[in-house]
Amino acid sequence: MNIQPVVLVVEDEEDIAELLRFALTRVGFSVVWMKNLSDARHHVNKILPDVVVLDWMLPDGEGVLWMRQLRDNQRTRHLPIIMLTARAQEADKLKGLEGGADDYVTKPFSPKELVARINNVLRRAAPQHVAQVFEFAGCTLNDDDHTLTKGSVVETLGKTEFKLLKFLLTHHNKTFSRTQLLDLVWGDHVYIEERTVDVHVLRLRKILQRFGAESYLETIRGVGYRWRAV
Repeated sequence: MNIQPVVLVVEDEEDIAELLRFALTRVGFSVVWMKNLSDARHHVNKILPDVVVLDWMLPDGEGVLWMRQLRDNQRTRHLPIIMLTARAQEADKLKGLEGGADDYVTKPFSPKELVARINNVLRRAAPQHVAQVFEFAGCTLNDDDHTLTKGSVVETLGKTEFKLLKFLLTHHNKTFSRTQLLDLVWGDHVYIEERTVDVHVLRLRKILQRFGAESYLETIRGVGYRWRAV
């Protein structure tokens, strides 16, 4: 029942793209493959992936140049990006990392190592997408089956309530507006009303009441919501 992080693979070599798709899907990622920068731009403009695996040389341009454009855009500034390229010279690695890459992997590569590097990048940049078990106020939130437990009390959370609680737990003591939560929990470019957030927060509060933990989910008047660290 884990929520699959989406990896955008921008790679023009079909055999490498297929190897990536196989390696990533078997460990729980959802893979979107684009062969060129034009298609990749169009996809990112519609909806943000959770991480990008980006080749340097593509049929219609250099991936590193697009990466710099992404870093200059407020919407995509913090999008995790891993360069995957045959360019193995130190100068190229420095250019890629200084251009904004979170990591740099050279071809030929180990699929297992790449998976580990993707998980490391997500753990730093988007911890809500990494499988974890959370404990707070005597409660345990389990990523495998979306259950919240405390002693003999067990509740299976709906998909949205689970995503919302996990996001807040991984970003505790930070206040988020309704608009931010819509983008970060529901998904970028999902067009639903802001009051939808309030409805799901109310549902989550009712669940937390059963566990004596509702006080940790705070309403910041005029701003949004925050999870107070235990």
